[in-house]
Amino acid sequence: MSRTTALPIPPDFARRYSRSSAGRSWLASLPGLVHSRIEQWDLDVDLEPGALPWSGHGGIVVPVLAQGVPAALKVAFPHDEALVERHALALWNGRGAVRLLASDAGTCSMLLERLDAEQSLQSEPMDVAADVWGRLVRELSIVPDGRTQWREFVHVAARAEQWSDDLPAEWEQLGRPFPRWLLEAALEVCQTRGAVGRRTGTDVLVNTDFHFLNILARLDGSSGYRSYAAIDPQPMVGEAEFSVAPVLWNRIPDLPAADPEAGLRARCRDFSMAAGLDEEVARQWSVAREVDNALSYASKPGHGGDLARSLWVASTLAGRTLDGLPAAHALPEPGQAAGDSPPP
Repeated sequence: MSRTTALPIPPDFARRYSRSSAGRSWLASLPGLVHSRIEQWDLDVDLEPGALPWSGHGGIVVPVLAQGVPAALKVAFPHDEALVERHALALWNGRGAVRLLASDAGTCSMLLERLDAEQSLQSEPMDVAADVWGRLVRELSIVPDGRTQWREFVHVAARAEQWSDDLPAEWEQLGRPFPRWLLEAALEVCQTRGAVGRRTGTDVLVNTDFHFLNILARLDGSSGYRSYAAIDPQPMVGEAEFSVAPVLWNRIPDLPAADPEAGLRARCRDFSMAAGLDEEVARQWSVAREVDNALSYASKPGHGGDLARSLWVASTLAGRTLDGLPAAHALPEPGQAAGDSPPP
């Protein structure tokens, strides 16, 4: 496909952003945004005839050639995570994460190293996934220094302090959608980690959306796959244990059928150990994050399956799986419960 050919927009992606006036306006501007980056960075679109760009929840990714070298052009809808992603990628500089080649803040666009979109940790055995995930966490957990990009990130402890105020109010407004003890378990985490996290001296750059599908194989033109790298990090600063939760709320069907609750707790332990993290702190943060997710899903019609999954994970990690929920292996994977809804 030449650089002047009209860019097709994936239908599911177009439907998602057609639901609001801001989304429709951005969709209308998207072909022009892509074309302007292609011209500015001297790119050629590397799509087969009839093929669609890759898309996630927040933007599209167009495979391109930069002076003949495979790369990927990402154009995101402007939102908080997308606006700071380039800063995190610049700090990591290709170590554990996709390499940033160029960026344009005004259009929320990035030129990235090309990874293999067909090869993620989603299909790897869980022991392999834990080893890869743990290695990447160690690489990504860099310590703040004097570089200006660090000023752009929200602190995990600040998010916890915000939850201390917001979660009880949302729980009441939504008609108390789950037992009070589970809300209190999350609030206890927010009150302890929110305060402790600010003074432990363990702050690192945290990938808060570090699930299996966001870890793709790097390409090696001569000998196949060289390694894996993170994408779409949704970066924050704080305790690295905050990053464990997404590997617990994904791939639930892979938990042992005989005792999925014990399997979930074992996964928390195994992934924490693989990354050199504190298993108990990871468990605590995961409870708080899933209670926050549960309240978000409770506020959205058509997300009953997502709500049930978050409540199962949160209550199981809190020590008492709630009654009345579907069996673990009947819970939907993120994105499967309500059409094209994205993972949290």
